Amino acid sequence: MNTLRIAAATAALIAFGAGIPRAPHALRATAAFVAASLPYLPGSVIPLDVDGMTPPYRVSLTGPGSVDSHAYYLPPSTPDQSATLVASNAVALAARTIPFAAPPDPTRPFIAVASYDDGIVIHDASAPFTERAALGIGGAPSDVAISENGDLAAGTTNGSTFTIAKLTPWSVRTYDGVLFSDEVATDARTGAIFATDRDVNGAGALTRIASDGTVDRRILGLTSEGLVVDPRRRRVYVANVNDGTISIVDADTMVELRRFAAIPRVFSLALSPDGSRLYAVSNQSITSPFSAAGSVAAFDVASRVPRLLARSASLSFPVGVALDPAHRELFVTDEHDDVVDVLDATTLRARHAPLATCDVPWKPTVDGASLYVPCARADRVDVFSTDTLRREAGAPFATGGYPLAVAVWHPHPNVVR
Repeated sequence: MNTLRIAAATAALIAFGAGIPRAPHALRATAAFVAASLPYLPGSVIPLDVDGMTPPYRVSLTGPGSVDSHAYYLPPSTPDQSATLVASNAVALAARTIPFAAPPDPTRPFIAVASYDDGIVIHDASAPFTERAALGIGGAPSDVAISENGDLAAGTTNGSTFTIAKLTPWSVRTYDGVLFSDEVATDARTGAIFATDRDVNGAGALTRIASDGTVDRRILGLTSEGLVVDPRRRRVYVANVNDGTISIVDADTMVELRRFAAIPRVFSLALSPDGSRLYAVSNQSITSPFSAAGSVAAFDVASRVPRLLARSASLSFPVGVALDPAHRELFVTDEHDDVVDVLDATTLRARHAPLATCDVPWKPTVDGASLYVPCARADRVDVFSTDTLRREAGAPFATGGYPLAVAVWHPHPNVVR
């Protein structure tokens, strides 16, 4: 959180303070805007959260963009270098200068981190993984995905909006009505983007945003969270946490083809490259009142009726899962033990000692020869080599507050400036 700019705040207060009731004591600059400490990308939406000031208060903007009672909206391009926000009421004021950043270069790889506190944080793709900018999405993201077409997608897990930023030419579009989104995935064949909705009038759901901007939704089981897309067989698998089922949805028609009983608190999913084997995490904890340990299960989904193939030994509190097809290994994060379990992708038995990592590892991502592990309470992302299972240079690296997921952009021939 940046230091308050008292001089700017005082000047702005004088400019519009005539209509504000006067307190008998001196006004004190005791509040602060909540925002990332990074420059923001064009098209960002930054919620107007102010620590230390009780509503109601007035907000003034100096510079490009616009404000309403909820957020500051950056312009689609940023010819200026920054803008300044000032909030005030009878007893407090706060000011914050928001610096701007140029859009990421689509011809260079980068890392996007879904930071619950700060939006989508962009990093260099190699050590020391320097932070470059943030994309504010108007709320808290729990996941991020980047399509081969250069669409960066994230929803708000605490709201109802969904953001898609196109890398070339840079543009940002917001969609309404995507409720409490959890995971995000892209369809390599059609360019559609899928998101799970945790709660739509008491049920979970799957939302699809087609490449033409059309939005469709299908109501599913209770509390839809985990998500994986099979682009070849045209299926989407959704984990319904609170009824222990997995939904199979047609990727083109959005019709639910089947819903089958899986494992208790089925949370995260992974899929083999040929689409025949589905992995599911049972997000249970040994510290729960029922002392029910978690586990990982593998299902055969190639046949008409899914069937259980294997189940791991008990795990303390598994959260996320990622498959490394090259080494036939499954990586499972455990937020109780702060480790990544390394399992055989066929038998689900341990193949290596757990990888010690930072505090509360969440959704892992395998990208090429690297395993990325966002650690929510550490505000860091750990990186391991999938060849050696050793930590890579520069890791774990600092990122935005409470990181939950990672996506990596690699330039594609069809995405140019």
